Amino acid sequence: MSTTPPPPPPMPTPSSGEQPMSDSDARLWAMLCQLSGIFISFIGPLIVMLVFGPRNAFVKSQSTEALNFQITVIIGYIIGFVLTIVVIGIFVVIAIAIASLILMIIAAIKNNQGIEYRYPICIRFVK
Repeated sequence: MSTTPPPPPPMPTPSSGEQPMSDSDARLWAMLCQLSGIFISFIGPLIVMLVFGPRNAFVKSQSTEALNFQITVIIGYIIGFVLTIVVIGIFVVIAIAIASLILMIIAAIKNNQGIEYRYPICIRFVK
């Protein structure tokens, strides 16, 4: 019987979610989050918020803002499609599409500069 103690357990390695993000990476992910709304609606901002949000406050705030804006746009599209019954809905849908595209591009440019952007027309569902 030996009196040597057992070796200590290995030290846990930090997960990638705990590592902070550099400022340039934060600006990049915030910009991509805004632009992802053009192609995949609310799914892009949601993924960025869940994956990269805990690593950087700027990414979290801007992905939340983008997610709220995409939800607001979806509600606007639903209202527009309902209003197509009285013809005005076609114009509402076109106006929402053009305005949302312009606002998403402006938000992406501001985020790439490191500036937080708040959409002027946005219902804030997610905090």
